[in-house]
Amino acid sequence: MDLTMTFSQLNWLSVLLAAVVGFFVLGGLWYGPIFGKAWMNEFGFTENELTDRNMPKVFGLSFVLTFVAALNLAMFIGVDAGVMVGVLAGFFAGFGWTATLLGILYLFEQKSLKAFLINAGYCVIAMTIMGAIIGAM
Repeated sequence: MDLTMTFSQLNWLSVLLAAVVGFFVLGGLWYGPIFGKAWMNEFGFTENELTDRNMPKVFGLSFVLTFVAALNLAMFIGVDAGVMVGVLAGFFAGFGWTATLLGILYLFEQKSLKAFLINAGYCVIAMTIMGAIIGAM
């Protein structure tokens, strides 16, 4: 694979849009009104602990990491994949790589199944949505 060719052919707008939707839209809903309270309970966070963090750093670095995930997914999918290949590649990357590796970590860290399902579920859905966006564009 010629990385120069790959980078020049990528649809950078689709990568950026996938990162924005995966992080801000889905993440905001997932860890807000959908599973926010359950996630906080599973990891022992309080509202004060979460708001006392350096939020620009947390959000900024989290977005950069989401962008890197979207970029990696775009390179994996390729430039001519189409929406269905994007959806399937995103799902299998989220489920087959991310969720399974999280599962291993959660087993060793003795985290609950509920905590795993919240975080792994986000990863699978985020990667699937990102794949759909990248594949569609």
